[in-house]
Amino acid sequence: QVQLVESGGGLVQPGGSLRLSCAASGSISSIYAMGWYRQAPGKQRELVATITSGGLTNYAESVKGRFTVSRDNPKNTAYLQMNSLKPEDTAVYYCNADILTPWGKRLDFWGQGTQVTVSS
Repeated sequence: QVQLVESGGGLVQPGGSLRLSCAASGSISSIYAMGWYRQAPGKQRELVATITSGGLTNYAESVKGRFTVSRDNPKNTAYLQMNSLKPEDTAVYYCNADILTPWGKRLDFWGQGTQVTVSS
């Protein structure tokens, strides 16, 4: 019923930049919030950044000042601009959406993940 498709991951050198996108489609009435999470090998999934439909943002301390989350509400799309990347940013990045369906259900959905590798 709802699909989240992430794109923009890849290999980048330390200090470089990447821009991730997440497009939501399907049975969507509205989206309360969208967010980005990441999971490195051997570690638990952690919050990177979130943004509400009203534009309120939240960031992990480790990415403040380097990453910027934004959204295009008419397109149901969220973005994550990642600058000054470090090797410790290497992880699979997942998009999350808090969605209200046309049937009045509030549900949580996850994308398939996109690999970000920061290495020389």
